[in-house]
Amino acid sequence: MFLCNNRPMNLTSARSAIAAFLLSGALLTAQSPSNPASQADDAASLVKQGQKLSGEGKQDEALALYGRAMKLSPNLYEAHLATGIALDLKGDYSEARQHLAKALELASPENKAQALRAMAMSYAFQCDVVEVAKFEKQVFDARLAKPDFSGAAEIANELARVELECADFDAAYQWYKTGYETALRKPDISDTDKNLWLFRWENAQARIAARRGQREEAQKHVEAAKAALDKANNPDQARFFPYLTGYVAFYAGDYKTAIADLLKADQHDPFILCLLAQAYEKSGDKTQAMDYYRKVLESNAHNPTNAFARPLAK
Repeated sequence: MFLCNNRPMNLTSARSAIAAFLLSGALLTAQSPSNPASQADDAASLVKQGQKLSGEGKQDEALALYGRAMKLSPNLYEAHLATGIALDLKGDYSEARQHLAKALELASPENKAQALRAMAMSYAFQCDVVEVAKFEKQVFDARLAKPDFSGAAEIANELARVELECADFDAAYQWYKTGYETALRKPDISDTDKNLWLFRWENAQARIAARRGQREEAQKHVEAAKAALDKANNPDQARFFPYLTGYVAFYAGDYKTAIADLLKADQHDPFILCLLAQAYEKSGDKTQAMDYYRKVLESNAHNPTNAFARPLAK
């Protein structure tokens, strides 16, 4: 017999009481919130699926997955970063920056540089060089403070390239110069790396001169870049030379040479594909031009080359 308040309870009543107790426990379990760790894992999985779709150019489908991820985990850094990138690729820059700003707010120290560079690239799509510089310079300063001279130099060159393609030639020159001088500050820099950075510096000066219409000056730097490249003896860098000569030829109005040289350059680089499209267009070959503009739009990278090429191709 069960006792309650010292009063006997029959077997039927006891069974009913136990059933009610178990049922109430089941209801409480069913109504309790999902495991936060499980939700975070599910959200991270959705972001990874979305990134794959984004890489395939399916931005709307990717954004739908990112949206589901943010419902599960509203403060997931990766979800906001990926959303900002996808929106940039769609051309929805204002909305993209809202998510990139949130990503910056949520970024861990390890992710801070990634978030800053993503925001910089968002502004690069619209050639807002003032805003690009504001975010890139933070990365440059942080790397310089470590000190990581090579890493800082790479960021200086990244910023310089944005300045160049957005037609701020003086700023481009200064940042490329800063990049070169910063790289040489590395205490144990090898002769090979010295020549590699000299190649990049001469390459930059040639492109700046070409954009300024200084043909002879551009050619002088092309020759100096080739000499530095030969001394560096770095086969991986050889593919950048036809890009340089094609670039200089394009801005000199020699579209036949530009096409011939650019076809030898990296055919996965959307900026090179865009130069080819423009060269074909200026040569009167609109069919080839349209083919290359379409190829540009197959790229879904969030970097300087696509920041210039994609809006133009659209």
